[in-house]
Amino acid sequence: MNVLVAEDEKDIRNLLRLHLEEAGYTVFLAKDGIEALEEIKNNTIDLGIFDVMMPRLDGFNLLRKIRETSQMPVIFLTARGDDMDKVLGLGLGGDDYLVKPVSMTELIARVGAHLRRNYEYPETKTAKKSRLDYGSLCLDEDACCVYQDGVLAELSAKEFLLLQFLMRNPEKVFTKKQLYRQVWDDDLYFDDNTIMVHVSRLRSKLEKDPRNPEYIKTIRGIGYKFHIPRDN
Repeated sequence: MNVLVAEDEKDIRNLLRLHLEEAGYTVFLAKDGIEALEEIKNNTIDLGIFDVMMPRLDGFNLLRKIRETSQMPVIFLTARGDDMDKVLGLGLGGDDYLVKPVSMTELIARVGAHLRRNYEYPETKTAKKSRLDYGSLCLDEDACCVYQDGVLAELSAKEFLLLQFLMRNPEKVFTKKQLYRQVWDDDLYFDDNTIMVHVSRLRSKLEKDPRNPEYIKTIRGIGYKFHIPRDN
């Protein structure tokens, strides 16, 4: 499998190449987005690892260009840990977002997971929809906005990420810990009250009757799921 690393810091670029090659991958390097596009043009690339802050063409705009023709998995690797950056990166079609300094063991594991998901299971290779529409609820991934009955809902970054994950996986039940791991990307400080509070806030902003929710259902003793209305 061929992996493209686009990173403007030479030491990090070489460190990533070393660990990826030790894991058995063929690695192509670029120091900015323009060079990355040339590598993609001239080689078959199976997965990209992109820094966000690069000269000439940054990681987000690089991904925009790539998504015009390719659905290869992309992992953002950046020093920026802002929630809205993560929302934007994932909303543009990114598959993962890791904040530096990152464990190389974790990075290699995620690279392998995304490659397996993308290439071993053909149904996952279809283009991602930029809009998720269920009933009166619409989530626009490109604009990072949510509308209820056509009215913009004011959500925090974490609320958006939580709703986005649930809507991408309708009718699938997740435990609170699974949701926390997905949205907060952390197991060490897991707190189920955090999930309960965010679900409650989402319901108050999106459900017509928060006490009898139509979309975000509680599965007693397990967790939550996103329910598709019958008339959808």
